[in-house]
Amino acid sequence: MTDPGPVMAVAAGLLLLGVLASKVSDRLGVPSLLLFLAIGMLAGSEGPGGIEFDDVELAQGVGVVALAFILFGGGFDTDWRAVRPVLAPGLLLATAGVLVTAVVTGLVAARVLDVSTTTGLLLGSIVSSTDAAAVFAILRSRNVSLQPPLRPLLELESGSNDPMAVFLTVACIELLTEPGSSVVDLVPLFVAQMGVGAVAGWALARAGVVVLNRLRLGYEGLYPVALVAVVLGVFGLASVAGGSGFLAVYVAGLTVGNARRVIHRRSLKRFADGLSWLMQIAVFLSLGLLVVPSELGPIAGRALLVTLALMAVARPVAVVPLLAPFRPGLRRMAMVSWVGLRGAVPIVLATYPLVEGVPGGRRIFAVVFFVVLVSVLVQGTSIPLVARRLRVDAPLERRPAYPVEATDTLEGSMELHELAVPAGSAAVGRRLVDLQLPPGALVVLISRGDEFTVPQGSTALEAGDTVLLLADRSTLPAARAVIEGRDGEG
Repeated sequence: MTDPGPVMAVAAGLLLLGVLASKVSDRLGVPSLLLFLAIGMLAGSEGPGGIEFDDVELAQGVGVVALAFILFGGGFDTDWRAVRPVLAPGLLLATAGVLVTAVVTGLVAARVLDVSTTTGLLLGSIVSSTDAAAVFAILRSRNVSLQPPLRPLLELESGSNDPMAVFLTVACIELLTEPGSSVVDLVPLFVAQMGVGAVAGWALARAGVVVLNRLRLGYEGLYPVALVAVVLGVFGLASVAGGSGFLAVYVAGLTVGNARRVIHRRSLKRFADGLSWLMQIAVFLSLGLLVVPSELGPIAGRALLVTLALMAVARPVAVVPLLAPFRPGLRRMAMVSWVGLRGAVPIVLATYPLVEGVPGGRRIFAVVFFVVLVSVLVQGTSIPLVARRLRVDAPLERRPAYPVEATDTLEGSMELHELAVPAGSAAVGRRLVDLQLPPGALVVLISRGDEFTVPQGSTALEAGDTVLLLADRSTLPAARAVIEGRDGEG
């Protein structure tokens, strides 16, 4: 029996280095995924670590599972109210935008790399999706955000465009490996993949929420286990039914995260966030181990031309015509065009040609890896500067870390809500006892600057305060109207 000790020790060391790399990335303003890849390469066969790893199928399996949880976590953390106004342009970018990007990049790649048009389109499809998580991590490290509606637009696009890239990649591989297949045959497959994936993700997630809420487990720690089962079940069942498992898990995350009631919602969100980070580190480390650095040198020149074509031609050609009807303005369209950062998905998809035995698969993997590295280095590090130059940046909104927390249960409908006190609110300068909050609503804490205040009846609200309100959903709109001076939902 092989001693698992050394393997576990190496895995622990690599994971710890990945965690530390995220802290370094925040200080340097470099995307953490770049450092994860670098650690994997240094630990690989041609690095100081000397780890021999060439199991492409294992790397692909790790990548697929990791992407499922990353996409679910992205959907779970997305506020539907924020993305709903940009639903049309976001979905256009996630579908037609990905297709245009793949075609333009593929045609250039076919010419530059001297390969067939179908092989070029395969490479273009692999690098056609974007990764906004890395973008927002960079902005957060520089205390910068983006003006609305850029942030929700980019969140929606990046969260929903991966299934399109996966479909195009698989379709091109089918055209290359099955001579009798045609583009016409792929149309019903596309409709089935997207339609079944979306419906299955929504329906299974709704069922999952009901199950989570009715389990009444004796241990809170079992709810995250149940959530893992939901994610795996959604992906697996959607795939078996002929749909896109990736689209299904994103829709499922969006559905669960925005459900009216989910038991232990806050703890499940923290678990999903931590799991997403674990999966990101795992997939980047494994893919970094898989790459052979010496293979990057011979293709660097041509791969750089493909990268420039992707960033400077394909992405703008895809973005501008699709966004122009919505009149976002030239500066915002330019920013969306530049924020076409490539991440985990292209490298995972680059393993597909290797597993399927596509001629030149190893070269495709090396080119894709190079494209991602350059994209991260150039676009990733320049995003804050570009946002400032285009005047689409905004101060980063910092949410206070409250020293209290409510436990989500279904015995009652009370929840904690953060309400900001705007300068024009009638509540400014008034004591809490005089606000006439509706019955069932209670101000439990006030965040003022960097300090917290335990309120009393004589405490007066000031403009810029953030109020932590304990209320149920039936009384929340009335309480919000009193504190913020407007109606809405929590």
